[in-house]
Amino acid sequence: CRSLLPHGTRWGVGAVPSSGGRQEGPVLAARPAAGGTFRALGLRRGHWKVSLVWRRSRTSGLPPGDSSWGRCWLPRVAGDSGVGCVPVRQFYDWLVMERLPFGGTGHVSSRVIFGAAALGGMRQERADELLGVLDEFGVNHLDVAASYGDAELRMAPWLAGRRHDFFLATKTGERTGAAARAELERSLTRLGVDSVDLVQLHNLVEPDEWEVAHGPGGALEALVRAREEGLVRCLGVTGHGLRIAGMHLRSLERFPYDSVLLPYSPVLLEIDGYRRDVEALLEVCAERSVAVQTIKAVARRRWRDDEQGPRHSWYEPVRDVGAVARAVRWVLAQPGLFLNSSSDATLLRPTLAAAAAGGPAPSRQELAQDAVRLGIEPIFDGGALDRI
Repeated sequence: CRSLLPHGTRWGVGAVPSSGGRQEGPVLAARPAAGGTFRALGLRRGHWKVSLVWRRSRTSGLPPGDSSWGRCWLPRVAGDSGVGCVPVRQFYDWLVMERLPFGGTGHVSSRVIFGAAALGGMRQERADELLGVLDEFGVNHLDVAASYGDAELRMAPWLAGRRHDFFLATKTGERTGAAARAELERSLTRLGVDSVDLVQLHNLVEPDEWEVAHGPGGALEALVRAREEGLVRCLGVTGHGLRIAGMHLRSLERFPYDSVLLPYSPVLLEIDGYRRDVEALLEVCAERSVAVQTIKAVARRRWRDDEQGPRHSWYEPVRDVGAVARAVRWVLAQPGLFLNSSSDATLLRPTLAAAAAGGPAPSRQELAQDAVRLGIEPIFDGGALDRI
């Protein structure tokens, strides 16, 4: 909808009464700064039907006194009961992309989180184009890391002036306190921000590294101090491989982390031991309001040595659009889970389009057929293939 509006258009929302006097809205309305012709576009999300409108005169039905058209009154937004006044942009984003509370952080995040590893090797012009897709689909949560090449630098110009539009997360792969603090400060400088919403201990899988990070003078101790200083608001932990769900459980017993991140795909959950660990982790996270981010839903397999062509991620992704959509719907059908987009930027739009379109979860038969047809296989094995 936003792409259809002329430059300088002002937004507003109201409810258009039917011939019987009932409210048929809400109606998302907008008008150009200097006149313009009437145009409307209907949108649907769940039980809502919304029309985007702009014309020369003020649209009837807008709330009295809302002359700026910058906020709107809605009977219900994102499952909240009662009447509330919300920014129009928030309403538009909710229409396009479902949002849920990100654990107990107080933030309501888009179900798809932008995985900024996709920006690591890009030119700034290409990065700007890709980041614009996030606005189109209402993505309000960004996940980057110090180790993602130039990703933090590519995000900085785009974040300037709109830092508070997004939940901003980064990661550190350092295990000692001094090194983790230095890497966090470097990330803040490269991103051009004073603070981030979440910093995560990156890929904390190996037991010896876990002990260092959680021990005296370790990374966790330094990040807790950074939180006290206002440099970061929340702390999380991430990881790859079939051991990570168990390690996350161990981490949550040591410290009340705000979020976890782990691989989650149909073929991985066919592995009995991993599925049991994941189920146990999800139960604990639900009890403690810990946000759960998932990765690798669209992974096809490890790259074969003889395969030619560009490689935009360390694994070969699924490229069949229908299979990507089914994988996305499968993850988002699981209550409370978030899906982090792939480091392969070519999959961003198909992933977001599938999430925005919604629909029922695919059947096990459909997923099994995709696995056979496309040769989808686990990219982790609990041993040598657990390391990337």
